[in-house]
Amino acid sequence: MKSGDWLDYGAAVGQPDAFDAALAARRDELHDVRIRGCLAVRPRAVLECDPGRRHFQWYSWHFSNYERRKHDEGLCHYIPCNLGEIPDYYRRFIDPVDVLILKARPADAQGVFNFGPTHLWLRAVAERARTVIVETNESVPHVEGERPGLSVEEVDYVIEGDGAPLTEMPNAPPGEVDRAVARHIIGEIGDGACLQVGIGAMPNAVTSLLAESGVRDLGVHSEMLTEGIIDLYLRGMVTGARKSLDPGLLTCSFGLGTARFYSALHENRDISFQPVERTNLPDRVMRNDNVVAINNTTQVDLQGQACSESSGHRHISGTGGQLQFVRGAYGSRGGKSFICLSSTYERKGVRRSRIVLEPTPGNIVTTPRSDMMYVVTEFGIANLKGRSVCERAQAMIGLAHPDFREELSASARERGLIPKSVY
Repeated sequence: MKSGDWLDYGAAVGQPDAFDAALAARRDELHDVRIRGCLAVRPRAVLECDPGRRHFQWYSWHFSNYERRKHDEGLCHYIPCNLGEIPDYYRRFIDPVDVLILKARPADAQGVFNFGPTHLWLRAVAERARTVIVETNESVPHVEGERPGLSVEEVDYVIEGDGAPLTEMPNAPPGEVDRAVARHIIGEIGDGACLQVGIGAMPNAVTSLLAESGVRDLGVHSEMLTEGIIDLYLRGMVTGARKSLDPGLLTCSFGLGTARFYSALHENRDISFQPVERTNLPDRVMRNDNVVAINNTTQVDLQGQACSESSGHRHISGTGGQLQFVRGAYGSRGGKSFICLSSTYERKGVRRSRIVLEPTPGNIVTTPRSDMMYVVTEFGIANLKGRSVCERAQAMIGLAHPDFREELSASARERGLIPKSVY
């Protein structure tokens, strides 16, 4: 490593740890080392050792809780993106990185270092990187899929990792509001539906309730593989038998879960890890019928704009694959997309509505009103496709907490979203 280098750490449980600690130890020898990563699930030594940001700069494609805190401290930059486009960014718009460092399983009998549950855009980075380093760890499960690793010929250096178990991310337990939202969605999911499930308590609540239902022959085509999906698979409810694309397989690009989750992935031929452009691009998603995309948001305005990645100018997470799966589900024959949120939140002891007249200043619109299909809160579900601005506003007010409906209605009339002549 040298000053001025661009490094790439990959994402999630595929980020290096031993290398990260060794690089941090060289802090005083280096300056202006820039590192791209995504969903850091452990503290990064290069950030912890350099609170003044004099030596290392961190750039993220999607924030984890840790990266959000570092952004609040001025130590992390967000890169706007649709997650499924990132491989193309590396091939077309980003200069070749100086060093790619990724965590992988030790080489198998065929001389391949398996990525484990973090495929995403790693191959696209490796194709053009000037130097490729693999940090090996026996805890990384061997996954199946579309070229889910690098051969020894593609790797310049191999270092032995610390052998630590992969970071676990158990399901957030669903609360009553989460379960109320899930109950509205469950009635829209039939036999043979092909699921995409985002991260968070509400999507997980849907999988929990599905496990109690009699739905059969579910398919999975998702950016992220979650613990809840694996639970459905282990119950025999996910077969992929009705999928047109990758029939019989659970298709995903990365996964996060518990030790039980990682164990279920190991050498499992029913699960196919693929590059993120093959899981997320809408023209791929829509090739399966009856796609059901379930994602979270934090704010929706009365016209149906979903703001899912920021709180004003404070960045929280990222666009991720939300918009791509909303569009892919719409293009799927019989497909449905659901954007979920609780009707209220509390800040500093004050309860506020997540359904608003207009987005909070600085909020980023993740899903435009023209793309929105179903919006779901604990108070109901509304399909906004084909509805006028007036009809949308009325539907959204109906999804708001009753304590805020009168205020929202008055504001909508004052601004002309609902004509005064409309009862």
